[in-house]
Amino acid sequence: MKYFNGSLWIMLLLSTFSIALNAQEAKKDNQHLFDDFTYRQGNVYRTASGKPGPEYWQNAADYNLEASLDDKNHSVSGNVTIHYTNNSPETLDFIWLYLEQDRFTENSRGTLTTPVQGSRYSGDIEGGFELTNVSAKTKTGTSSKYLISDTRMQVFLDKPLAAKGGEVTIKMNFKFKVPVEGMDRMGRLETKGGTVYAIAQWYPRVAVFDDVVGWNTEPYLGAGEFYCEYGDFDVKITAPADQTVVSSGVLQNPKDVLTKTQQERFAQAEKSDKTVYIIKPDEVGKPAAHAKANGTLTWHFKMENTRDVAWASSKGFIWDAARMNLGNGKTGLAQSVYPKESDGKNAWSRSTEFTKASIEFYSKTYFPYPYHNAINVAANVGGMEYPGVSFCSYKSTDSSLWGVTDHEFGHNWFPMIVGSNERRYPWMDEGLNTFINHYSTEAFNNGEFSTRMDGPRTLIPYLTSETREGIDTSPEIANARNLAYTAYYKPFAGLYMLREYILGHERFDNAFNSYIRHWAYKHPQPNDFFNHIENVAGEDLSWFWKGWFYGNGNIDLGITSVEPYKGNYLITVENNGEIPMPVELLVTYTDNTTEAISLPVEIWQRGNVWSHLLKTKKLVQRVVVDPNKMLPDVNVLNDTWNKQ
Repeated sequence: MKYFNGSLWIMLLLSTFSIALNAQEAKKDNQHLFDDFTYRQGNVYRTASGKPGPEYWQNAADYNLEASLDDKNHSVSGNVTIHYTNNSPETLDFIWLYLEQDRFTENSRGTLTTPVQGSRYSGDIEGGFELTNVSAKTKTGTSSKYLISDTRMQVFLDKPLAAKGGEVTIKMNFKFKVPVEGMDRMGRLETKGGTVYAIAQWYPRVAVFDDVVGWNTEPYLGAGEFYCEYGDFDVKITAPADQTVVSSGVLQNPKDVLTKTQQERFAQAEKSDKTVYIIKPDEVGKPAAHAKANGTLTWHFKMENTRDVAWASSKGFIWDAARMNLGNGKTGLAQSVYPKESDGKNAWSRSTEFTKASIEFYSKTYFPYPYHNAINVAANVGGMEYPGVSFCSYKSTDSSLWGVTDHEFGHNWFPMIVGSNERRYPWMDEGLNTFINHYSTEAFNNGEFSTRMDGPRTLIPYLTSETREGIDTSPEIANARNLAYTAYYKPFAGLYMLREYILGHERFDNAFNSYIRHWAYKHPQPNDFFNHIENVAGEDLSWFWKGWFYGNGNIDLGITSVEPYKGNYLITVENNGEIPMPVELLVTYTDNTTEAISLPVEIWQRGNVWSHLLKTKKLVQRVVVDPNKMLPDVNVLNDTWNKQ
């Protein structure tokens, strides 16, 4: 028998145990990256497959609105009738409404939490609602009791509203002064031709009651946007007779408010792929541009199955339009209204062309556009979206006008069709919209304009900054300089990587379009999005959602070595980042031929280093990780191996 040194044996045993333990620890360190995520939990309202459940419900609110514009005092007054239906399984003791014009007061939470030096979401402080004749009528009686708390209004009922079909009719009169600076969402602009009024957040609006948090009553502070119920709107707007009014919805009484010439031009525009003037630049301000010279006119609009309406009015509007081809024989009308200051062949005279192209692309690629009109309004608003209406900067030209027009109309899909909660989860509308904007811009006019994002690597300076914040950061809390990244660019990069790098076009597109179809006119949560993408694409992506959407870590893949191994090569790669990713390698041989290698993300379940056997008789000259530069890899120095 060979002699055994007992001490040496113990040392070898301990060494082996230590190596095994270290390997196990390395594996254990990575296990949390691949653990199940809570989003997979489903119920009867929201299934684990990411679809509305068999008992999914949402409440509904239909509105009758009448408003009058006073251009002398810059005020709007009117009344609202809300027919609210409680489809939930709970009885409701009260109804919460939003009074978003109350943001424009000296002591509102939004005013008091805006930096003294100002921000994009600064607003006037001499406004706010004046409310009268408040009532809530059910089949059992009427209540006039209510409580206002900042931008929220709690309307109490005479008796609890029955579950699964209880109805209440809420009425009130309202009045407010139109702010000049409306938090870059609305306001008024003085032009040579007259004031441009961009009117939004203009009526008391029902808050959403859902199966996730109950009443959604977060105050309107600034960066957080909106979460609305769906319903039908009947809107009548009375304005001075020399003004042109445009609104969400379809004009019901064109013969009452348009001249005969304008009606003829409208009919021409409905059949034209080229822009047609409704009001020409040289007609602005002249009596012939209006159906009536003095007094007032009432413009009547209707819109079905929408979450909101907005409108604009001015006597200084140029007005043009063109047909939109929405697929399956359906057409619509793209329109633009803008002052003379915005006119020009490289400016707003292209607005209708841009609007038409944007709507047609999204309608064909993702989901049919549901409305007849898409109206772009030149205003003192940098860019803000409403169903069928966008307010964009009157100063925008060329690529900036395309970018803002395309972005705001893209919002008709997120969140107007897919009704996510913008105030809590801005990435679900801004991020998804920025993502689809990338492809619409690539498609427009054979790439006339460059996209906002030239791949995820443009994010590296932000991703490596010490002040970076995660996607899940509340828009009200996020540093103002970071909001563009947390809500827009980082979510865009995540979706871009999913489509271009992780899943591929076909699997991603099937899942993404299916998500839109199943959640159209409903209220998805982040978990619903994650679940649906996974179930349709057939891929466990928990490691990605956690790392990219709910973490602040980074991606850092690298090549450790390339060595001869038994007549072949052993390529060793490493993961030095906090987010695992599949690995794409491009091998270049000395004869200048190349070979692509794909390694699945599961290699990182076994630790942060992995060796791949490359079977070849050729000589390797160069190996590159992520050769197409799809990943925001924070360390490019270890991405390439070259033969010495």
